[in-house]
Amino acid sequence: MLKQKAELELRDLGKQPLTESELETLIGNRDYLLFLNPKNELYRSRNMKSKPPSRPEAIKLMAQNPNLIRRPIVVAEKKIVIGYDEEALKGLS
Repeated sequence: MLKQKAELELRDLGKQPLTESELETLIGNRDYLLFLNPKNELYRSRNMKSKPPSRPEAIKLMAQNPNLIRRPIVVAEKKIVIGYDEEALKGLS
């Protein structure tokens, strides 16, 4: 189990979804497909693995359907970890 001391700012995306503008900023120059949650029903029903949406469409869908966003998203200065990745999280310290 990973144990690190950090000050966290938590955000319940169900109650306070990310806007399209916030998603654009968060994703930046990164591959937007990494932010899509492959376990989400919408992802599977639209067969996004084989037919990925365009970046603008994906951002719009994630803003409308917060569960389509892979979580957790951990941002530490200019570094970001998407999904639970223990090794990547260790690298943030």
